[in-house]
Amino acid sequence: MDAVILAGGFGTRLRPWTDTVPKPLIPLLDMTLIEHTIRILPRNTIQRVIIASGYGVDQMRAYFDNFDAGFEVLVVEEDQPLGTGGAIANCREHIRGPNAIVMNGDLITTVNVEEMLSHHVKSNALISISLWPVEDPTRFGVADFDHNKGLIRRFQEKPRLEEAYSNLINAGCYIVERSVIQGLSTEYHSMERDVFPGVAESGRMGGYRYSGRFIDAGTPTSYLEAMVAAIEDNSFNTGGIVGTSWYADPKMSKKGIENSAVGTECKLGDGIRVNRSAILDGARIGDNVYLDNCLVGRGSTVPANSHIVDMVIGFNQQYQ
Repeated sequence: MDAVILAGGFGTRLRPWTDTVPKPLIPLLDMTLIEHTIRILPRNTIQRVIIASGYGVDQMRAYFDNFDAGFEVLVVEEDQPLGTGGAIANCREHIRGPNAIVMNGDLITTVNVEEMLSHHVKSNALISISLWPVEDPTRFGVADFDHNKGLIRRFQEKPRLEEAYSNLINAGCYIVERSVIQGLSTEYHSMERDVFPGVAESGRMGGYRYSGRFIDAGTPTSYLEAMVAAIEDNSFNTGGIVGTSWYADPKMSKKGIENSAVGTECKLGDGIRVNRSAILDGARIGDNVYLDNCLVGRGSTVPANSHIVDMVIGFNQQYQ
């Protein structure tokens, strides 16, 4: 079975980090976002990972040329944005087997792919999507889910609370049968808006509800949520945790840093206070700096006595 990772977007909500690096290659602790996604794929089920890449495709190829993902990896280029549906169609000639699993490239999830595949087969679905409960369904598209049959009857976009079919939303992972893949247009279109509703009407749209983690790490706020989750779940290969923060080198730990991540070769000044922030490799933080909900890019400098809240500082920048 092949897995298709959708990694073709521009990642505009994480600018300026994504001005020079495609979003799936943004670091999260000591791994990239796409590594965290690939990490949950079962090796006894998945034989190959196909990366549907557009913006930053050369960086994507270079990255996987030098990284052992544990799977065969093929990077397929999109010449122009194709949406989720067009991106899958663009990979069609490379997809082997009767079905494929599709995931977003910035997805932090604990979905059990093997259980989801088993549910998909038992329900005789053409497409199955992972489902996640939310407190406020009014900000999302929600699914009208038949728990007994394991099938989705219909979808509803951003409903009023009292009119919502459920509180279950699409959690960024789906299994698609080859017959559906073969019928997808190579023009720009959305699986969520253009394909899922019709399959639901046919009675063959599966839903797999799971628990654990679901974070779409595509905004500064959700990226930091994913960072904290990765620390809590020990989702890293190197470095270690001191207090509530992860350090690439635990010897660099300092008082005043909480719920944060600090990369390699960083310089941390005295008297700093850092809360829920990411400091990437080679960054320099001056004395008496206050950071809250900040993303500090690789090689950037924050001068002494700075007080910064809710800010994304790019790579190799001098904050002023």
